[in-house]
Amino acid sequence: QVQAPQSGGGSVPAGWSMRISCAASRDAGVGTCEGWFRQVPGKEREGVATINSRSITTYTASVKGRFTISRDNADTTLYLQMNNLKPEDSAMYFCAAADKWSCFKQTDIGYWGQGTQVTVSS
Repeated sequence: QVQAPQSGGGSVPAGWSMRISCAASRDAGVGTCEGWFRQVPGKEREGVATINSRSITTYTASVKGRFTISRDNADTTLYLQMNNLKPEDSAMYFCAAADKWSCFKQTDIGYWGQGTQVTVSS
């Protein structure tokens, strides 16, 4: 399992913004997908946002309009811009990648980032 290095994260008050990033661990090609998952202790890891090689994005309902997933032009870095953060967004965030067009389920993922903690205080 390849673990991509991640950066960003930390603790912020509710309503603030934060961006986390992930270095690509492999060359993304046609028919691939990258995304962000999050996990809190005792719960399943859940898909937050994904982007495929056609740049089609998908978001879980609770972050739509607040979070934006993107890649840099060289496709070497994956970002998650998080605005208007809420306490319920607190979790360990993992970047992820898959050799599939869609990767919103944990079982789709073949590559994981190392994880970065995001904590939002009320």
